[in-house]
Amino acid sequence: MAKQRKLVEAVAYLRTSSATNVGQDKDSERRQRAAVERFAKRGGYRIVDWFYDAAVSGADDIKIRPGFAALLDRIEANGVRVVIIEDASRFARKLLTQELGIIALAERGVSVVTASGDDLTNTDDEMKVAMRQIAGAFAQLEKSRLVRKLREARERKRAETGRCEGRRSYAEARPSVVALAKQLHEQGMSLRKISAELAARGMLTSKGKPYVATAVQSMLRSR
Repeated sequence: MAKQRKLVEAVAYLRTSSATNVGQDKDSERRQRAAVERFAKRGGYRIVDWFYDAAVSGADDIKIRPGFAALLDRIEANGVRVVIIEDASRFARKLLTQELGIIALAERGVSVVTASGDDLTNTDDEMKVAMRQIAGAFAQLEKSRLVRKLREARERKRAETGRCEGRRSYAEARPSVVALAKQLHEQGMSLRKISAELAARGMLTSKGKPYVATAVQSMLRSR
């Protein structure tokens, strides 16, 4: 009987940049999970944990992402040395942020592998490193072009109609919730504890559910 290959333990990291793409009926998280699972099965990996930064921009500093922070804690605690992601843009769209995140993991002896099999932490192949950086630069360029197009569209609409409504911030839509969240944060509560306290006081989302940690974080950033 052939000896069964021992599976390598790994953790997966997912990220969705827009809150409109978050939810069970949305495709982003489901697509990323499917890609990671297919690669893990093909490559001989066993996913032991999943980490997800929902509604977190790819340009956001790695250090302030709750999902990524939890991933680092798990790696340091259990010895897993492989992180699987769908592709480099899911990890970060901004080149500098991408590189800093990869360095943070590489310094811990961790490999970052994409669902297509590319090892982003491999520095033996100078050409591969250069191509990874070029790909990151193009992703950053495309994001900048998109932001510019949206800004120009808003400016045109404002010129035509005198106003251009966007999605209201938590501070605008739920000022009392934001005020309490900030007060609890000043008392030293974590994001999850703030969410639980808000729920206990009847402060829930429009769907009647507790706010996720990333939503609480957005409240704390709002002015």
